[in-house]
Amino acid sequence: MSTPRLFSTHVPYASLPKSVKESKCRIVYVCRNPLDTLISHWHFGSHLSDIRSSGWTLEEFVGKFCDGKEGFGPFWSQVLGYWKDSIENPNKVLFLKYEDLKEDIIYQIKRLAEFIGFPFSQEELRQGVVEDISKLCSLNALKDLEVNKNGTYASSLPNKSFYRKGEVGDWVNHLSPSMLER
Repeated sequence: MSTPRLFSTHVPYASLPKSVKESKCRIVYVCRNPLDTLISHWHFGSHLSDIRSSGWTLEEFVGKFCDGKEGFGPFWSQVLGYWKDSIENPNKVLFLKYEDLKEDIIYQIKRLAEFIGFPFSQEELRQGVVEDISKLCSLNALKDLEVNKNGTYASSLPNKSFYRKGEVGDWVNHLSPSMLER
């Protein structure tokens, strides 16, 4: 593939190959509140036969999530691996929080552009390029793309399963006090 290339993964930092860690490539990691991550993963899992056929209730899924026995391993191990490397190698790893993206997308887009080596010019800023990018990349815009309404991933998973609400704090509508405590 010609450059630039984009690769998306849920692989923990420790599991990335040396060819990635020791290369000149840049890594952008987006972290989300663990409670919202859990709910998002639970809903996404309803599209996957392995989770649905397991018969897990939400409460059981909370236990699996807290024990790091589902999906991509322990949540905090995954997050801390990227966070620590973003501190040690700030020119290599950019650590973003989903909540910060939702709060001030314009600032975060500018930050991302600088990190990948394509800062916006003053003219682009005056022309509203950043605002246009934020609209094009919004959850609603992506959700409304025809491919994400009707397409499939790996010929069995509906692309629409990758897009739900994207709301910060939606966990309050799903988790009981005992699940929250866990």
